[in-house]
Amino acid sequence: MSQLYAGVDLGGMGIDAVIADASGGVLGAHRRPNPSRDAADQMPIAIAASVNAAVEASRCDPTHVRAVGIGCPTMADHSAGCLDITATPAEWAQSFPLADRVQHHVQRPVFVDNDVRLTVAAEIEAGCGHRFRSFLGVYLGTGVGAGLVVDGRLWHGSGTAGEFGHTVVKYDGRLCACGRHGCVEAYCGRAAMETTARELARAGRRTVLFDRTAGEESDPISSEEWARAMAARDPLAVELIEDAQEALGAGLASAANFVDIDGIVLGGDLPRRLGEPFRAAVDQAMERRTLASAAPPIVLSRLSDYGGAVGAALLAREAV
Repeated sequence: MSQLYAGVDLGGMGIDAVIADASGGVLGAHRRPNPSRDAADQMPIAIAASVNAAVEASRCDPTHVRAVGIGCPTMADHSAGCLDITATPAEWAQSFPLADRVQHHVQRPVFVDNDVRLTVAAEIEAGCGHRFRSFLGVYLGTGVGAGLVVDGRLWHGSGTAGEFGHTVVKYDGRLCACGRHGCVEAYCGRAAMETTARELARAGRRTVLFDRTAGEESDPISSEEWARAMAARDPLAVELIEDAQEALGAGLASAANFVDIDGIVLGGDLPRRLGEPFRAAVDQAMERRTLASAAPPIVLSRLSDYGGAVGAALLAREAV
């Protein structure tokens, strides 16, 4: 059998792991919830367990798995395999040596990078990215992540490349989790959208968004619930989704004007749930603000839910 690679995607809700071949084809997969935030030292153990479960699901010979790649929702020093304190749980050390900790359990080389950059790498080989020589991949989830591909190669810069979510689209606009105002993420990130929805609901606006949770802030609103509220034409949901479309379109127009990219791949759970109407509205918002006679096309990502894990497996392939 050809050499295989494990890929792990650390999401806000759980751990996705795959075993993939050299072309990114998934042979086995496993998904499990994250350990509790007050047990950060359990994360390497949970990752190793997920890798082992994916190996079992693939029915492959474990000795053929050469290395493990991990995608993290944080700024990562991918050369050292460490996570930065600015985006990791407060319980973790200032520079958490995730690669070393996981390697101790899996007994294979381990490599770490930002999860969205790895998803974009998967787009190049296994998704829509092969259509474009240069493109921006943007993914809407709890926050907003992105990766820039130039001449077919993912651009890392000095470590902060792809932070499209912190492009400012409205001077002195909504407060973003980064502490600044008016960022794309303050309008398009699911956590920020929920914060705004709760503030407006407390001020008396009626909405179906909190029917399931009865206003309980410990239970976040899922993308499926946003889609359900949009289908019901809930006024508050429609207003906030339209704000998101306009902010995203404005940010993409700025990126297109500056970099002159060939296309945009739009992914993440929210665009997947809202589908073509959401994509078309963002496209229109972008076109109104671009300088070129023809704005770059926006296409919806076709990667599966395991796209980030596949990208992590490709990271492992490239690193060994």
